[in-house]
Amino acid sequence: MKPHHFNLRMNSVNLSLCCPIALAAVLCACSSGTGNEKGKTPVDYVNPYIGNISHLLVPTFPNVHLPNSMLRMVPERADYTADKLNGLPIIVTNHREKSAFNLSPFQGEKSEIAPVIAYTYDNEDIRPYRYSVMLDEPQIDVSFAPSHQSAVYDMKLNPDKPAYLILNSKDGELKADGNSFSGYQNLDNNVKVYLYLETEQQPVEVTDVASGSSATASGKDAALVARYPDGTKELNVRYGVSFISEEQAKRNLRREIANYDVDSVANAAKDVWNETLGKIDVQTDNEDDKTLFYTSLYRTYERPVCLSEDGKYFSASDGKVHDDGGEPFYTDDWIWDTYRAAHPLRVIVEPELEVDIIDSYLRMAQQTDSLWMPTFPEITGDTRRMNSNHGVATVADAYAKGLTDFDLALAYEACRKGIEEKTLAPWSGKPAGGLDDFYKKHGYIPALAPGEKEKYPEVHSFENRQPVAVTLGTAYDEWCLSRIASFLGKDAEAARYDSLSYNYRNLFNPETKFFHPKDEAGRFIQPFDYRYPGGMGAREYYGENNGWVYRWDVPHNIPDLIQLMGGDAEFNAALDSMFNEPLGKNKFQFYAQLPDHTGNVGQFSMANEPSLHVPYLYNYSGAPWKSQKRIHSLLRQWFRNDLMGVPGDEDGGGMSGFVVFTMLGFYPVTPGLPVYTIGTPFFDEATIHLDNGKEFTVKANNYSENNKYIQSARLNGKELNGPWFTHGDLTEGGVLEFEMGPVANRDWGKDADYKAFINSLK
Repeated sequence: MKPHHFNLRMNSVNLSLCCPIALAAVLCACSSGTGNEKGKTPVDYVNPYIGNISHLLVPTFPNVHLPNSMLRMVPERADYTADKLNGLPIIVTNHREKSAFNLSPFQGEKSEIAPVIAYTYDNEDIRPYRYSVMLDEPQIDVSFAPSHQSAVYDMKLNPDKPAYLILNSKDGELKADGNSFSGYQNLDNNVKVYLYLETEQQPVEVTDVASGSSATASGKDAALVARYPDGTKELNVRYGVSFISEEQAKRNLRREIANYDVDSVANAAKDVWNETLGKIDVQTDNEDDKTLFYTSLYRTYERPVCLSEDGKYFSASDGKVHDDGGEPFYTDDWIWDTYRAAHPLRVIVEPELEVDIIDSYLRMAQQTDSLWMPTFPEITGDTRRMNSNHGVATVADAYAKGLTDFDLALAYEACRKGIEEKTLAPWSGKPAGGLDDFYKKHGYIPALAPGEKEKYPEVHSFENRQPVAVTLGTAYDEWCLSRIASFLGKDAEAARYDSLSYNYRNLFNPETKFFHPKDEAGRFIQPFDYRYPGGMGAREYYGENNGWVYRWDVPHNIPDLIQLMGGDAEFNAALDSMFNEPLGKNKFQFYAQLPDHTGNVGQFSMANEPSLHVPYLYNYSGAPWKSQKRIHSLLRQWFRNDLMGVPGDEDGGGMSGFVVFTMLGFYPVTPGLPVYTIGTPFFDEATIHLDNGKEFTVKANNYSENNKYIQSARLNGKELNGPWFTHGDLTEGGVLEFEMGPVANRDWGKDADYKAFINSLK
């Protein structure tokens, strides 16, 4: 049993942690090496407002929570620019999409009471561990602080006005008993979230908002209103949440929060955040860079969330409550977005947590009749969104990097079944059908010819086949399967899946050097424009991005892609052309079809995950200096310490993981290989405090904003002439040291042989 369930009394706050946090760090106010002369600690650099105004689609959300904890809150408003808050939030139940329950203090005429009160507001302050705001009209000052499965509110009232508190369940049931309130809210897939709430003040009466009578309410917008004595100056609220029962919600509250003191809860939460973020220390005089870095790191801890409650958890996979057996259970992870950078980052800084997450996936698979690895596990179940089956990548990557404390044989079966027995059609959890039969026979997903009607029932009516994206994604997934089979000693199966991992070649057009959709007869779809093909989001052929982005989606076999392109020079020229190719339409027309394809530099999209590895690809074709230049410019163009400082959807750590790696100076281009590709560092020095007690430091001598080019490199004092190093190099601890300069050293790394480097690992 892993020691992840322990209790610690601190300032009347009882922390029940899903993941191990060093006791010494929680018992003291953390001061990390990242602190500057002003005494700032890592969490002081987090700015949850970065990216709260979107460039086009979904902005970032300023979540208040503890790392990977069940209770998350975010102000409920239309967007950052909205004038009004819709009550006060209780819990986010699905990353950036859904929440449950609502709390509204009210001071006015009783006839104006509603299930939710909309407030204009001012003086808002959001930190990862605390929220405060002034509600304008009633002039109520609100403070909030979270624990893992509970939270506390403090509301300063006007004593000259009547005092009410409205509790809302958007679809469920509520009841009151003295100063306590409990109930549930229905979510999707017959899942319920439960609440137990107490106020320190005793109400005079509690009634149903709709009827004005009984102290129970049910149905849509079920709401109770509690009236407090005249002259009440303050309302203090504490509550617990659960996905098991109201009684468990009460136990969660009792275990974690012993009084109504917002300051003590916030201080304890701040200490947890400092211990967590302090796993990486960065040294720089650029305060904005520290803010960007620690804000990005904080965002990688918003998901997945731990659902273990006193050794039990609810799973939407079978709708049952299970014993967790000492292994915390996690969900709410959009793997298509997070496997590229967020999971590999966790392998480094939270290896035990990453194992627990993979174990959770396997339990989800076992709790279904199919034993299919999840692809989009959420609190309400696996929604099977996006395309491909990239849970296999998290398994292959973790195991390749030494995380072996999970059932690899079970993982292999769950991944294999998910790829072979579930349809490859995007956004579908149906069994494999005719489309899959075609793939297994011909090695590619066929595209519909212009005017051809869909004939396969497993295909989603809006998401379509996404044939190029699915073919390339599945080829990578099958490569990951081959890796896992090899780890298990299944040599024949490893060889079979390795052969299938070349299926991307079946869609490569040798004339255009793009991945080009084919119909069932094997003919390339013509006429064709790689800039804006195939309907909304290019879903008829690709997926959210156009052909220019998917041109590079072979992360598992970059040398072969280079050869398909014609060699290093042609490969580099093709990369250059992508960054320089115009949109071809005005922005209104381009983004009307490709709204996810923002953050453009030419046809490159910094705003969507399939692009994240692309600027690192020059390293593989003899021009590392071009990667250094492009990576530096992309980060400066699109990621900043301001309200629009994220170029596109930040899907719970997906893009933020890219920022963390990139600012450190390296990136995991190929999850599943224990290898990191060097970019260019953004700090004078950065130190990763590893779980094994060792440290890995990246030093950039003579670094400045202009000195972005690597002149030379050393790993533990030994000259490093290639732009790669291994996970073993990192976990053994040591120093990766760069000499930086303002002009590119075009010789550094240009003759490095990637194939030889990979072969040396075997």
